[in-house]
Amino acid sequence: MIVCVCKSVSDRKIRASIAEGADTFDELQFELGVATCCGKCEESVRDVMAQTGVCASRCGVEHSSYPVPVTFYHQKAA
Repeated sequence: MIVCVCKSVSDRKIRASIAEGADTFDELQFELGVATCCGKCEESVRDVMAQTGVCASRCGVEHSSYPVPVTFYHQKAA
């Protein structure tokens, strides 16, 4: 099944990348380009990650709630 329409990435391709060692969402974004255009596939990509057990085996969390809160901090130059 196609998960990311913009980059034509299937769930199989995501699972293959995970099997090859990609264990974070950021790595999948970098390697496959998922959720870099419109972003509508992010939740589906995270679901595939949870189904493959990446969260349970890598970070000890089985399922996360969506959306994941993110805080950005800006650092001033010295």
